[in-house]
Amino acid sequence: MKIRTITAAACAALVFSMVGPIYAHDSEAQTVTKNFEAAIPNISGKSLIVVEVDYAPGAASVPHTHAKSAFIYAYVISGAIESKVDDGETRIYRAGESWSERPGAIHSISRNASKTEPAKLLAVFVLDTNDDPLTTPIK
Repeated sequence: MKIRTITAAACAALVFSMVGPIYAHDSEAQTVTKNFEAAIPNISGKSLIVVEVDYAPGAASVPHTHAKSAFIYAYVISGAIESKVDDGETRIYRAGESWSERPGAIHSISRNASKTEPAKLLAVFVLDTNDDPLTTPIK
């Protein structure tokens, strides 16, 4: 059990060091910070990982997917986030709004909708404990 916890933590640390900061086309940064991580005690083999994503004005994530088992709930804390998941419509979510991503989804657009104001979202992942990496860029 201890090995699983160390492995998940090590994987998460590696993922977060690879994802933040990311620079958008205008050299503004997006940073990802782990907020919480724990095994879910009543669902064997599942974990909960929560990250905060801070977007500088104009910042964007590269198109990406997440761990194959990850169900994601995203909540905009401040500002506005433009997002497109799979074949869904491109949408702007404002503070207080949320969306979800199914396991295996492709996140082709994820960026700050403003060129002048920062934005922040909270992403909650429920996934298999040993599923990694958390985020994989699409080439």
